[in-house]
Amino acid sequence: MPELPEVETVVRGLRRTIVGRSIIAVSLKKTDFIDDAVALEKYLPGQKIVSVERYGKFMLLRFSARSTPANHESTALLVHLGMTGHIASFDVVNAWEKHTHVGMLLDDGRELRYTDARRFGRMAYLAGETLDKELARFGVDPLEMSKREFAQRIRSRSARIKALLLDQRVLRGVGNIYADESLWKARIHPARLGSRLTLAQASVLHRSLQQILRRAIVLRGSTISNFADTDGLAGEYQQHHQVYGREGQRCYRCRKTIRRAIVAGRSSYFCPRCQGTVKGTHVIPKKKKRTKLPQDRRNTKV
Repeated sequence: MPELPEVETVVRGLRRTIVGRSIIAVSLKKTDFIDDAVALEKYLPGQKIVSVERYGKFMLLRFSARSTPANHESTALLVHLGMTGHIASFDVVNAWEKHTHVGMLLDDGRELRYTDARRFGRMAYLAGETLDKELARFGVDPLEMSKREFAQRIRSRSARIKALLLDQRVLRGVGNIYADESLWKARIHPARLGSRLTLAQASVLHRSLQQILRRAIVLRGSTISNFADTDGLAGEYQQHHQVYGREGQRCYRCRKTIRRAIVAGRSSYFCPRCQGTVKGTHVIPKKKKRTKLPQDRRNTKV
């Protein structure tokens, strides 16, 4: 699932192509991932896109304020890519690709299209208090928070540090990949309790997290399965993963074997030497290779 660097990559691509454009018409196919499909058809035509922002793992296409009898309401289209979502603008003469479910015709002859094979994403038109309430559910952006605020949020909670990094109410935008990478860089076991971290450890983790996220953005994120930017290009940061997905391989820092454990309900990759161990952590045993028996022995009935 796209995390902060991947979403930021898509947002930067959209800024180059759709900011300042007005939506002429909306075409919909399957709509089970849209909060209110009728609202998209009713309110999007005529809207001018004034900015594209990243909000955690979400994208916000902000429009010109909508006038109401009381005041001017802020309005936006909230987009989450889910596991297989992709959004980009195309020349309107190009045929829709398979699994394209939303098309927004723009005033420059292009069409903003959302494609999602598994439809685990989300799209919603939000305005005024509804928009404010939706955004208030999330925590602070890790790239915008100070070292002091980060330490306060982490050290005041007794949950596992991996769970805290993934909790969108604490930090918005961090997912499994960059949590594991940051914890490895900071030499902190993913099952350590947030309240057990020292100020020095919290400071190192804050710095590590920001460094990794910024570098991943420069490299257009990680493509594990099918993530692509608005130009259809895969990310490159997966080539620089130090621990994520490397179970059974040697740690680049100490050469110990990378292990995998379930922490906060998620697979967590860590180095048992660099990051230590935590009592009670369920480490996933390495799969044993099956020994192939001769054909005659495999078919013998007991």
